Amino acid sequence: MTAESDEPYKALALVGKAFANAKRLELLDLLTQGERTVDSLARELGAGLSTVSAHLQVLKLTSLVATRQEGTRVHYRLAGPDVAQLYGQLRSVAKEHSPAVESAVKLAAGATGVEEIGPEELLERLERGDVLLLDVRPREEYDAAHIPGARSVPLPDLAGGLDGHDGSTDLVAYCRGAHCVMATDAVQLLQSHGVPALRLRDGMLEWRLAGYPLEASSTPADDGSSRA
Repeated sequence: MTAESDEPYKALALVGKAFANAKRLELLDLLTQGERTVDSLARELGAGLSTVSAHLQVLKLTSLVATRQEGTRVHYRLAGPDVAQLYGQLRSVAKEHSPAVESAVKLAAGATGVEEIGPEELLERLERGDVLLLDVRPREEYDAAHIPGARSVPLPDLAGGLDGHDGSTDLVAYCRGAHCVMATDAVQLLQSHGVPALRLRDGMLEWRLAGYPLEASSTPADDGSSRA
């Protein structure tokens, strides 16, 4: 094999290296939900701005993310839907073939016994109007894209966010994806208050990749971020 024929593999290895970091995978996971500023990403990860900026630069240099500027703010987004597909496939293959990943996912999910509902059944029940769908992600993610008919009730607001629910419809919670525990936490919180609830199997990432319908808010909430 000549040196020239090695070049495609070296270039591909750089892309693979971009994935080979837990924090960068977390950033990609967040960006599958919609574009974010550095401030917003750092706040969500509980990490420093400089650390997050450095990871984003690695992702940008390998063309996995793109940016747009709005005044003093820089917004990051995935470079295309194929990046989300690649990330989703990585998760799926790793969970299927790596016992360590499967074990870690189960550990992160916490307590078992949370009843789940599949996407097809959810769509049917939304059509019938006998279910109330709760998006427990942060509001900016809901504004970027959500399942039609979902109500935005971020997890920290859940305890007081269901005023007026008379119990005539079942509650279903969803969050970012299969690795996200917010929906599980939401169901457990509701159940602790005597309110029956289910969790949507997987979450927004898998819903998006499967091609199910989405909608965005017409007036996205400002996340209050400044420079990036």
